[in-house]
Amino acid sequence: KELRNCSDMKNFISITAIITIMAEIALGTFANVFIALVNCTDYHKRKKISLADQILTALAVSRIGLLLVILTNFCSPMINPVLYAKETRCIISFIWAITHHLNTWLATVLSIFYLLKIANFSNLIFLHLKRKVKNVIIVAILANFLFMIHILMMKNICEVIKGNEHEIYLLNKTKLSNMVNLTLMSIFTLDNVIPFITSLICFLLLIYSLCKHLRTMKIYGKGTQDASTMAHTKALQTVVSFLLLFALFFLTVTVSGWNYKTSLSEPIHLICQAIGILYPSSHSFILIWGNKKLKQAFTLVMMKVKFWLREGK
Repeated sequence: KELRNCSDMKNFISITAIITIMAEIALGTFANVFIALVNCTDYHKRKKISLADQILTALAVSRIGLLLVILTNFCSPMINPVLYAKETRCIISFIWAITHHLNTWLATVLSIFYLLKIANFSNLIFLHLKRKVKNVIIVAILANFLFMIHILMMKNICEVIKGNEHEIYLLNKTKLSNMVNLTLMSIFTLDNVIPFITSLICFLLLIYSLCKHLRTMKIYGKGTQDASTMAHTKALQTVVSFLLLFALFFLTVTVSGWNYKTSLSEPIHLICQAIGILYPSSHSFILIWGNKKLKQAFTLVMMKVKFWLREGK
C-alpha cells in the first residue's frame, strides 16, 4: 500500500510538473514573440530602432530559441525515444548551450545599458563610459561571443572524451565519466557566475545612484516622483527580477546537473525544469511591464482580445 501511495504521489508530481512546464513554455514563447514583433514593427514604421530595443529584440529571439530547445529536449524522448539518439542529444546540448549563453549575457548587457544610461556619478571613467555607451555595449557583446566560442570549444572537448569508447575502455569508466561531468559543470558554473556578478554590481551601483539622487531631491525640497527616480525604479525592478530568477534557474540546473545519473523523467528533473523555465518566460513579462512602448502595445492587444471574446459570445 505504501509503495502504491508513493507511486501515485510520484505520478501526480510528474503530471503537475509536465503541465506547468508546457504552460510556461507557451506563455514564455508568446511574451518573447510579442517583444520581437512589436520592436520589428516599430522599426519597419520608423526606419530606426533604439539601442535598448535592439538588445531587447536580440534577447527575445535568444529566449524563443532557448524555449524551443527545452521543448524539443523535453518532448523527444516521449514522442520517439529512437530519434533521441546520442547524436541528437549532442546537437540539442550544443544549441541549448548557445541559446542559454546568449540569453544570460544579453540580459547582463541590458543591465549594463541601464546602469550607464540612468545612473549618475561624477567619476571621470564612468562619465566617459556613459558618453560612449554604444561602444561599451558593442565591446561587451563581442567579448560575449569570444567567451561563448571558448566555452563551446571546452564543451566539445569534453563531449569528444566522453564519447570516445576506446578511451573509456582504457581508463576507469566511472572516474572518467565523473571527471568529464565535473568539468562540464565547472564550465557551466563559470559561464553563469560571471554575468550574475556583473548584473549584481550594476544593481548595487543603481541602488547607490538612486539613493544619492533621492538625497539630492530632499535637500532641494523637490518631490521624489520625477523622471530620473522613475527610470531608476524601473531599471532596478528589471535587474533585481533578472537576478532572482537567474539565481533560481542556476540553482535548479545545478541540482539537475549533479543528478545526471537519474532519468530525465524523474520528478527531481521535472521539478527543476518547471522552476528553471520561470527565468526565460516570466522575466520577459517583467520586461514588457517595465517598457512603456511594450506595455502600451500589450494592453492594446489584451483589450482587443477581450473585445473579440465578448463579440464571439
